[in-house]
Amino acid sequence: MMHFVRDLEETGQAPVFRVMESATTGNVRVAGADRIMLGSNNYLGLATHPKVLEAARDAIDRYGAASTGSRVANGSSALHTELEAELADWHGCQSALLFPTGYQTNVGTISALIRETDTVILDWAAHASLNDGVRLAGADTARIQHNDVDELHELLYLTAQSGTPTMVVVDGLYSMEGDVAPLDRIAALCDRFDAMLMVDEAHSAGILGPNRTGAVEQYGVAESVDIRMGTLSKAIGSIGGYVVGPSDLIDYLRTHARAFQFTTAATPASVAAALAAVRVIRSAEGAERAERLLANVRRLRDGLAAHDVPTLAPSLDPRGEQLLGPIVPVPIDGEPMLVEVWNELFRRGIFSGISVFPGVRMGKPLLRLCVTAEHSAADIDLVADTIADVVPVSHQPVPAL
Repeated sequence: MMHFVRDLEETGQAPVFRVMESATTGNVRVAGADRIMLGSNNYLGLATHPKVLEAARDAIDRYGAASTGSRVANGSSALHTELEAELADWHGCQSALLFPTGYQTNVGTISALIRETDTVILDWAAHASLNDGVRLAGADTARIQHNDVDELHELLYLTAQSGTPTMVVVDGLYSMEGDVAPLDRIAALCDRFDAMLMVDEAHSAGILGPNRTGAVEQYGVAESVDIRMGTLSKAIGSIGGYVVGPSDLIDYLRTHARAFQFTTAATPASVAAALAAVRVIRSAEGAERAERLLANVRRLRDGLAAHDVPTLAPSLDPRGEQLLGPIVPVPIDGEPMLVEVWNELFRRGIFSGISVFPGVRMGKPLLRLCVTAEHSAADIDLVADTIADVVPVSHQPVPAL
């Protein structure tokens, strides 16, 4: 992979490690030109919201650029505790705990809660940070095929028979394929077999559910989910991660999670920005932004379908209705073709995301289109038309993986 990326960078074709030259909104300046941005996690456009920017500036003026210590020592400010209280109230939980990044949140939480004698069952598509947390804990690990509830049932039956403490770990909305975990069925199985359930809401918080807290709320299974994790770096538009839950869980994590204890606390500006963004999300404006995002997703999926461009189908809820998320994946025939397609879109003014191994199966790469509330209808229509024109085209060969 290192040599593959180097070869592409030398010829100016690399779809990774590009340097942005402006704020990343629905449009971005990169490589000296303005392009429609379809590779960003800024789903609701809050990273440049006036209230979010104002809060970040005020925090710097009051607290400085850094928190200067860990939360255990001197790194806590009133902003940290205020954001934790806001997150707990938003999710209807007793308490919340902030981590500097989403990655640290998952690694720190799992490694603190799981012992070597436990078993963890992960969805094959679970985020890398979840897998790394399990590896760090040293527990026995089993992986189910993506969203395979029948296989989960079989594994939970076996661990229950052996009496092994078990945790099931899934994403609420998966970051590569953009689908949603069937949490109603997963939660029911965990209840039945007395297994803990952790849900990573990184890509669903701010979007799904009546109050936009994520897939857990969307499915109404909060009482069956032991650990709810989210990030501040996607729809919330800042950086960081959090866990919400009972006070006993949060107190245990803040005294046992090494990724929380032994790192400098999140910067005042990022915490203040996240606090302002969460308050926007909880408002009528937040509801309107989420609706606009999903309308854009629907428009892009419909536009691609009208051109016979295949996309991975969205999940269906228990009533058979589509559960849309911000990620629209387009399968591409092999990694070399993916690089060709990406570069042609880039030349035509579109910056898209990509998904390759190990994020997806080897040989099953995806053009990963991340839609935001800030895209205009004209943006979406242009993207659909351009992708339809580009995807079937054969371009110059690129180095093979």
